[in-house]
Amino acid sequence: MNQQEKLHFADDVIEGLSASHRSIPCKYLYDERGSELFEGICDTEDYYVTRADIALHEAHRDEIAEAVGPNAHIIEFGSGAGIKIRIILEATHPRAYTPIEISGEALAQSVEALSEQFPDLEIRPLQADYTKPVPDEALTLDPPARHRVVYFPGSTISNFTHTEAHEFLTRMARIAGPGGGVLIGVDLIKPIERLERAYDDSDGVTAAFNTNLLRRLESDLDATLERDAFEHRAIYNEDRQRIEMHLVATRPTKIELDGKRFDFDTGDSIHTENSHKYSIEGFRALVKGTGLHPVTTWTDPDRLFSMHYLETDLTP
Repeated sequence: MNQQEKLHFADDVIEGLSASHRSIPCKYLYDERGSELFEGICDTEDYYVTRADIALHEAHRDEIAEAVGPNAHIIEFGSGAGIKIRIILEATHPRAYTPIEISGEALAQSVEALSEQFPDLEIRPLQADYTKPVPDEALTLDPPARHRVVYFPGSTISNFTHTEAHEFLTRMARIAGPGGGVLIGVDLIKPIERLERAYDDSDGVTAAFNTNLLRRLESDLDATLERDAFEHRAIYNEDRQRIEMHLVATRPTKIELDGKRFDFDTGDSIHTENSHKYSIEGFRALVKGTGLHPVTTWTDPDRLFSMHYLETDLTP
């Protein structure tokens, strides 16, 4: 992390720990080690999301390709290892592909692999935080593509509150522009036991992923804390239809950072991530008023996960 990134990180942590409902933004779970652990989560037996998402892509690749159409400029938010995009690129033959990824190392690795597999494809990588505004000039092609399609697989939209998700979809519509579309993955509501098991797997990988945030506070921000005084906990909030991940104090402890001290009693927690679950109808209702409208929805064969193709209402 550069100095500016560390300052932002420290400011966000101090603000979050100073609040009555203590929290740290979930994006800070994903440093290099956190990203490795998340890839490990995706391979666990309990975490169904990635397998269901890939099964959906494979089952509906031709229909997805028809919706996206040829010669599109595909813009992927949070491209990561670039596994699912290969299915889309093979099926759609786009004019260009722009992966947007905050990790420069992950971006370079995926671009190298994709360039070997698709040597004729124009790949225009962009290292950036996709949760923040992306300058349009960074996405401009000459000559332009037939239209833009923003691709957002996985279930990252679920990390946002409903208000944040609505605002994010509105920004995606602006990026897609007139005649464009959004291809987005959305996890579906399912039995509580299965949801909680997926976010607290029996292999302990999700626990390691969550507690890695404490290591980051120490290594990146020089915070003083007792890592073994906190444990991972995942609970389903039925009223808000979301999984919540917390770091829960198992004994009285404290975190000291930049001259500030934050005390924890046994049972006090730091809220680190949400994962909202939707019905198909519920997500379509969320889309209203964003500049997008639903066109097609697909699910995997087991109906665990959904993908929505949305078109923009914008005119030139």
